[in-house]
Amino acid sequence: MNMAAQTPAPGVARQAAPGSVIFDKVSVVFEAANLVAVSEFSLNIAPGEFVSIVGPSGCGKTTLLNFAAGLLPSGAGRGTLLVHGKPPVTGSHDLAYMLARDALAPWRTALGNAELGTEVRGVPAEQRRARALDLLEKVGLKGFENTYPKALSQGMRQRVALARTFSLDSPILLMDEPFGALDAQTKLQLEDVLLSLWQRERRTVLFITHDLSEAVSMSDRVIVMSARPGRIIADVPITLGRPRSVRALQKDAHYHELYSQVWSKLEEGLSQ
Repeated sequence: MNMAAQTPAPGVARQAAPGSVIFDKVSVVFEAANLVAVSEFSLNIAPGEFVSIVGPSGCGKTTLLNFAAGLLPSGAGRGTLLVHGKPPVTGSHDLAYMLARDALAPWRTALGNAELGTEVRGVPAEQRRARALDLLEKVGLKGFENTYPKALSQGMRQRVALARTFSLDSPILLMDEPFGALDAQTKLQLEDVLLSLWQRERRTVLFITHDLSEAVSMSDRVIVMSARPGRIIADVPITLGRPRSVRALQKDAHYHELYSQVWSKLEEGLSQ
C-alpha cells in the first residue's frame, strides 16, 4: 500500500472506535497490465458489523481485501484506508485474513494449526493452547485436536482454519470466500458455525462471496459491486433479526424478499 493509501483525505472522520473500517475513494490500478480493478470505492463499516461484498467475477472483491491487508504491489492502491480511525500500521494485529483455501501446515495437528497464528504473534503457550482448544470445540472438532490435515475432510479443515482465524483475537476479520469450495450441506453448517462465533464475540467482518444466499443470511449489510472496474452500486441493509440461523432462514419470507432485492441490484451491475 502506498503512502497515498495511508494518508487521510480531507473531511474523513477519525473515529477511534475499535473495529471500525473506512475506505474513502479507494481505487486500485495495476499499471503494468493497464488495468483499473477498483474505482472510487467508499465504505464505512461500524465496529462489530458483518458486511458482505458481492459482485461479478473480476470486479475487485478480493483486491479490496488485499488492499486492506497491505498486500498489493507498491503504488497500486490509491485513496484512504482508516482502521480504528487511523491509517493502518504495518505489522499490527488489527486484522486477520481467512483465505478461500485453508492453508493448513500438513506437519502440524489440528490443534497445532489452530494455535499457529498466536504462536507467531508470541502469545504464551498455555494461553494460546487454551484459546485454540476452546475454539476447536466451538467449531465442532472436539476429539480431533491431534489429527493431521491429511486425515481431515475439506469441511473439517475449514473448521480448523476458522478456529485459527478467531484465535488471533484481531478486532477485524477479512474473509475471502472461506466456504466457496465446500458442498452445500457442509457450507450451511460452517456458515452457522461462523455466525455462532461472530454472535458470541462480535468482531468486525468484511466477507467476500459469490453466493447471494450466504451474503443475505449472515450479514448486516450487503454491498453490491459493478463489473470491472468495481464500484459500489448498492448498499442493502439486511433487516433480519439476531441471533439467526442460516438454515432456519431458508423458510423465512423476508429473507427471500431481501435475496430478490440483492439479486436485482446484482443484475443491474452486470448490465453496466
